[in-house]
Amino acid sequence: AMLRQNGINDVRVISTPGQLTDHYDHTNKTVDLSESVYAMNNVAAAAVAAHEVGHAVQHQQAYAWLNFRSKMVPAVQFSSNLLNYIMIASLLGVGLMGNMTFLWIWIGLFAVTTLFAFVTLRVEFDASRRALVWMEQSGIASSIEHDRAKNALFWAAMTYTAAAIGSLAQLLYFIMMAMGRRDE
Repeated sequence: AMLRQNGINDVRVISTPGQLTDHYDHTNKTVDLSESVYAMNNVAAAAVAAHEVGHAVQHQQAYAWLNFRSKMVPAVQFSSNLLNYIMIASLLGVGLMGNMTFLWIWIGLFAVTTLFAFVTLRVEFDASRRALVWMEQSGIASSIEHDRAKNALFWAAMTYTAAAIGSLAQLLYFIMMAMGRRDE
């Protein structure tokens, strides 16, 4: 219903195996809902489905933060892959992290993934906001159920928040480590 109300007729809602596998796939134009969300008829499942449809609405409306995040994906993939190689080399005793140049390369690559985490926060919070507005306007949930849906989406968003804060803390740690080595 949320897709139709936003004039989106080319996105399919499908069931996908697993738990916590809910996502919007812009390449296939599908809202993939985990089996449990797809099969359930309760406010929590409706909230999750509406959140994922919120991403489809963002895509249709060319939401700037979603576009920015999409454009970041190649840089994030490159950075993540290179970070893995540097970490493996360091674990094998090559000692790259002892070299200031590699430490600053690490920091630069890690900064890309940290920025991505914060951009993702903006996209996820907006999708939840869109879901809650639609649920309220459509009357799909009573006020008590709406509060439960809001609570469920809030705590789901907190996982992204924790990841972004953790990434920022780790980035700051590496920056302080590099700055401290400069003083030595």
